[in-house]
Amino acid sequence: MNGNRAANGSLVLAALLLTAGLAACSEEGKGGQVWTAGSPSAGASATGSATPSGGTPSGSPTASGTATPGAVPTADRWKTYTDAGRKVSFELPEEWIVQSVTPNAGSLPGALKVEVKDAEGGYIATLHTGLQPAKAPACSPKASRSYVVLSSVPVDLPHADTDATISPRVVFRVIQGYKYFGSYGITNLVAGAGGKACQLRNLVQGAAGKGDIFFGDLPAVRAFAPDEKVAPAKSFDTLGQAAQYVDQGTEFANVQRMLLSLKANP
Repeated sequence: MNGNRAANGSLVLAALLLTAGLAACSEEGKGGQVWTAGSPSAGASATGSATPSGGTPSGSPTASGTATPGAVPTADRWKTYTDAGRKVSFELPEEWIVQSVTPNAGSLPGALKVEVKDAEGGYIATLHTGLQPAKAPACSPKASRSYVVLSSVPVDLPHADTDATISPRVVFRVIQGYKYFGSYGITNLVAGAGGKACQLRNLVQGAAGKGDIFFGDLPAVRAFAPDEKVAPAKSFDTLGQAAQYVDQGTEFANVQRMLLSLKANP
């Protein structure tokens, strides 16, 4: 646990130290859906229920580069969503909503797609399984942009391809354009070499024949043009604001716990 906090703290510290440089050069069963009521989890309780499943919340850096506890999930009660076929499950705040939608065209047989929304119907994330494997678009050095990983916590997904570049992680990353554009999700892909990329993909490559998994706000985030729609990606004027969203924002803390709780049958 302390190792994860230290790792996250180091990542955020590195991001903050890069701010000046970046500014200068300017992702079985029959029946219906199953819900299981969860226990209260707000605050630091004696049972430790505020700690996300599969990892710890992001931390704030100290002068030594270690982490102090960051934001924790604030939802008072949590529930567990399980699809009708019991292929996937994840936790989410009790007042959030899960809606089944039609999987993308070309998805593998048995693919599942659900959208998560908050109590007011605001979009939070999408879970899509059984995606056809797809290569990242070509990225020329001229088109690549600087990016920073502000949070990265391991998540256990037996479904994942063990030959992928990294083990599955729940991440929050930002890429620099006219603003800093951020996105959260699960991935086992390194975005790009040398801290530069054309896009940051929130995608877990699955084992052969299993299809890929997307669970996040956007399948990929990139440096948007000023006249493009940014949402549901996050945008920040400074890298420090993005780090603050990760370390102090309750929204990300709740989302991080949800993403870390994902269970997918291999």
